[in-house]
Amino acid sequence: MDWPTRDLVAARAAATPDRTALIDADRDESITYREYDAAVGRRAAALAGLTDDDTDRIAFILDTRPAFAELFFAAMRLGVSVVPLNVRLTPAEVTEQIERTDPDALVCESATAATATEVFEGPIASVDGTEQDGVRALDEIDGPPVEPATLTAETEQLVMFTSGTTGRPKGVRLTVGNLVASATASAFRLGVSSDDRWLCCLPTYHMGGLAPVVRSALYGSTVVIQREFDAAETARVFDEFEITGVSLVPTMLTRLLDAGWEPPERLRFVLLGGAPAGEELLARCRERDVPACPTYGMTETASQIATATPEQAAAHEGTVGQPLVDTTVTVVDEAGDPVAPGETGEIVVSGPTVTPGYLDPAVTEDAFGPDGLHTGDVGSRDEDGRLWVHNRKDDRIVTGGENVDPGEVVAVLREHHRVRDAAVVGLDDPEWGERVAALVVPEDGIDLTAEDIESHCRERLAGFKLPRTVAFAEELPRTASGTVDRERVRERLRDRRG
Repeated sequence: MDWPTRDLVAARAAATPDRTALIDADRDESITYREYDAAVGRRAAALAGLTDDDTDRIAFILDTRPAFAELFFAAMRLGVSVVPLNVRLTPAEVTEQIERTDPDALVCESATAATATEVFEGPIASVDGTEQDGVRALDEIDGPPVEPATLTAETEQLVMFTSGTTGRPKGVRLTVGNLVASATASAFRLGVSSDDRWLCCLPTYHMGGLAPVVRSALYGSTVVIQREFDAAETARVFDEFEITGVSLVPTMLTRLLDAGWEPPERLRFVLLGGAPAGEELLARCRERDVPACPTYGMTETASQIATATPEQAAAHEGTVGQPLVDTTVTVVDEAGDPVAPGETGEIVVSGPTVTPGYLDPAVTEDAFGPDGLHTGDVGSRDEDGRLWVHNRKDDRIVTGGENVDPGEVVAVLREHHRVRDAAVVGLDDPEWGERVAALVVPEDGIDLTAEDIESHCRERLAGFKLPRTVAFAEELPRTASGTVDRERVRERLRDRRG
């Protein structure tokens, strides 16, 4: 791939400078691609003034806002990789990710400035005015004008963290080629028009929130950024800004429907990811003429792997559709051999959207085989290539679109001096898809309460990782081979919740 050779906003501004590029839904402000290009240029100059010529990576600890989009493309203009950090993580969790990525600078906002100074010793700048010691105001940094760096398909553009089986989040490296291939494949599946308006109300530090920002710039269409999802406000944004597409997790769509939302006529797709879209929700969508598209994707593939049209989802219950163009999906057995249609196995993915690897070379080596990236998800395909995703091989929990690794939560629970052992699983939850649940074994003769466990975890884990259901046992249920019997753990926890 010889294109793009420079950042997407610079390329788009040269082609369609007067099109609307970005709308700030909270402030009802919009900018053209010419103005977007100028804003990216100012941000790039400020970042250049914050760092030095040898900068490789810049970390962001920013929530969803237009400044995130400007800064992402400013980093691309500099030829620098971005490390978006989840603003919901604890300082200890952020510190671990900072240490693993070794960024040369960090950009924060007023709400995260205190965390920034706690976790990072290098140059820090805030997109807001700041009174925090050690934090400069980014708008007050003067740097030299920046000429767009020359990019290639192999240029690392992004490092995002996603939960895995090792007990700590995996750092996923994504290239310019990955992002462009994903945007191109998505356009073939969902369609694209120059007057599209893709609403971004998911966190931009996740792939589901960042993808619309990247894709809209590539397409020359408009991204509408809403800082935070709210059913009533988001419903208003749909109507006021004539939204044609949106990415949501099922919980968000459920809340919109519960609030009485009716889709506008121009709405072409609702891309549903981050958790399985239940048949009840999809049936409600068909009743309301909501064009829901169940999708299966990963950070490791820069978003979508397979996506079902509303018609496919109605005709083939539970499917996430066929793989996107240039994406190859193979279902393999435990020996790594492909299985026949209808048979279940691990989903393996290859193609230009797939990450070149993780931060840890050993993790990369373990994840890739002859057929591509082993996803850890269990699924099956039919004769026409439609894909069904049945469960997660590594028992990751997906709650409200956030990935939680049970091993990470277990490790925190075992740090409690009164806890001898613990098991963590996901329980079905009508609002969040799944909730984190823990079966805890106290030390002999020790009385513990759920409040004790929550207090211990709250200091060490992000809110979405906290066990919401806690039960206690003298021993963990185990299989004949000695491993934890996760289904029996679930049964005990379901009884506790009831």
